[in-house]
Amino acid sequence: MKKVLKKLKSKILIYIENLFLYSTIRDDEKVAQLVLINQFKDLKLRNTYFSFSDIGFRKYSQNDEDGILLYIFSLINTTNKLCVEICGGDGIQNNTANLIINHGWNGLMFDGDESNIDTARKFYSRNRATSTFPPKIVHAWITKDNINDLIKNQGIQGEVDLLSLDIDGIDYWLWKAINVIKPRVMVAEFQCICGSGDSITVPYKDDFTTKYVDGFGIYSGASLAAFEKLSKSKGYRLIGVEKLGFNAFFLRNDIGVDIFPEVSVEECLNVPFAKWANEKYWPLVKDMDWEKV
Repeated sequence: MKKVLKKLKSKILIYIENLFLYSTIRDDEKVAQLVLINQFKDLKLRNTYFSFSDIGFRKYSQNDEDGILLYIFSLINTTNKLCVEICGGDGIQNNTANLIINHGWNGLMFDGDESNIDTARKFYSRNRATSTFPPKIVHAWITKDNINDLIKNQGIQGEVDLLSLDIDGIDYWLWKAINVIKPRVMVAEFQCICGSGDSITVPYKDDFTTKYVDGFGIYSGASLAAFEKLSKSKGYRLIGVEKLGFNAFFLRNDIGVDIFPEVSVEECLNVPFAKWANEKYWPLVKDMDWEKV
């Protein structure tokens, strides 16, 4: 039996590697991913699972979040296929686009850049899969005081399947403030340069400005330890990160405990990029204004 499972897992990994190699049109992409979902579900029946580092892939996400999210929802299933993306960018590269385009999810995206909003609206209005019923795309400068009203005013409250938060700034304070929705899965970009030590975040400011060096927003966000601590207070657990180690996945504690156990901050940051970023960039900002939480 172990040999059979090992062979099946090997076939799935090869399938992931070639997922988009022969997929030249959107319908092919969708079919390929549906096949992958069924393979994941088959392994679940055999109590056999992958690590996030094995099953990630990127179609619309920044790194391999698309594959990880597909894997998570293949195993825990969906309830309403509602997703909220805070700082959805141009709509083309984010954590919800693949679910919306290839899997029929309903989305709500926010961004503070009007040019991003215009690009996103054009993209979804011209896409065959979403032109009839595109996601809601809202231009707004988001603060801890308006985030709940912004979401509620778009007709979304209560349980949603996914919340993605990547605002490159006051991310910690926004998640702390959100109470109008109760996501089953939460994805947050954290500041991996902080390492695995202190639970810290940038102080809250409505007009916070990120400090960039070499294209990396190194003075922004919060440490993974801060997000983990906050997640526990809100009834979630840390279940892993993507391959570079700066986007973390949290699962609500009433869901999939037997499938996705809690993992440690130290384990999540034990990846080459996160260790390199900590060594290179943390000395440049460690003496700036960080708040312990």
